[in-house]
Amino acid sequence: MGIYRNQVLPRIIDKACSLSTVGRWRAKAMVGLAGVVVEPGFGSGTNLPYYPDEVTKVYAVDPAVLGRKLAAKRLAESSVDVEFVGLDGQDIPLPDNSCDAGLLTFTLCTIPEPMVALSELRRVIKPGGALHFAEHGLAESPSTQRWQYRIDPIQKRLFDGCHVSRNHPELLRQAGFEIDWHESDYGDGPSAWSYIHVGRAINP
Repeated sequence: MGIYRNQVLPRIIDKACSLSTVGRWRAKAMVGLAGVVVEPGFGSGTNLPYYPDEVTKVYAVDPAVLGRKLAAKRLAESSVDVEFVGLDGQDIPLPDNSCDAGLLTFTLCTIPEPMVALSELRRVIKPGGALHFAEHGLAESPSTQRWQYRIDPIQKRLFDGCHVSRNHPELLRQAGFEIDWHESDYGDGPSAWSYIHVGRAINP
């Protein structure tokens, strides 16, 4: 799994997550994003083209070191100041209340302990700051949910821990965030993989 995890999978994710059909969810999630932003799951920088002009700095956190190489062209073309600060969204090496906002896009589905990661985000995001998110996750349809639960074990093995059945809005609420707005709908592709939650949650 070492070569697959470290070399092959980041390239697959880079191609899949840079599609324009995924980009529209990223753009929607980033409406109103501003100031200093912490982004666990920065990956290969697929969010860079969508950052609003109001974003002044991004602290990037990601375990895939190869992602930095894959992000090189996007970083060179972006005016956003990006600083890589860590490898683990469950242990963000930033001071308390050091960020105006956070951004999660197709990341919380993979983090082994999502509540730990959300606790870290609450710690580093200033009170009143927002966590913007776009995640594929648990659908509303019971029949789709049944398929999601069935395929989760295989999904996790093939995509390094990625789940398709996590209820992201509920996880955010359990972590103490207050949902400001939230929309969900099916994107492109098979329904079990393409149900998208997008929105913004406030750190009270």
